[in-house]
Amino acid sequence: MRAFLAQPPAGRVFSTGRKVRTTEVTPAGRLRLDALARYLQEAAEDDLADAGWREPQFWLVRRTAVAVRGFPRLGQHIRLHTFCSGTGPRWAERTTTLTGPGGDLVQATALWAAVGRADGRPAVPGPQFHALYDGAAQGRAVSARLVLPRPPADLAAAPWPLRASDLDPARHVNNAIHWAAVEDVLAGLDWLPDVAELEYHRAIEAGTVPRLAVRPAPGAVSLWLLDGDGQRLASARLARLDSAPPAR
Repeated sequence: MRAFLAQPPAGRVFSTGRKVRTTEVTPAGRLRLDALARYLQEAAEDDLADAGWREPQFWLVRRTAVAVRGFPRLGQHIRLHTFCSGTGPRWAERTTTLTGPGGDLVQATALWAAVGRADGRPAVPGPQFHALYDGAAQGRAVSARLVLPRPPADLAAAPWPLRASDLDPARHVNNAIHWAAVEDVLAGLDWLPDVAELEYHRAIEAGTVPRLAVRPAPGAVSLWLLDGDGQRLASARLARLDSAPPAR
């Protein structure tokens, strides 16, 4: 099991709390990964609002890696602690830990790219960003490179239709919706992942009909959302790190 990053000894750490609701869990009461992605996005947005963010950039997630010690359950009160754990020229890494009454449950590390509000192009974070977040990042540099492999050329893919509610104000599919495809795959497995990774290659726009391709392997499964030409929209991988199946 990957060791969880500790909170930084100095710098900004934003904390918030919530209760796991019926709309966020599987029939068995486990917090779904798409709901977890919403938690992460909302904690990041609340952090920026609490900090009084005024720079002319917004942030788009490029990849997320989730390490699981135990999934939050229905009715559980949890705390989220989020901080900047690394930086790059036009991006930053955010680490968020979900903690329950018995200790840390889930830790997610997400790479967010800075984008200019005026032109939508990659942007360099300005002095407010560095004043707020450099202390927690402690000079740690991170790469924006995406590493999950392409699907095999002959791998079958089935339509994964979108809904009107999947689109955000930019008329793109919200990043949490990609995790709903992961949940569709998880529903057919008899195990839960210790590690889940998802990379975003291209925005899924209104009118797109993604296709879902899945490739299982021992103790792991890879999946891809593809466009009509077979180009990757998103890639994901789930894996177990031991042989004992965790309780669903």
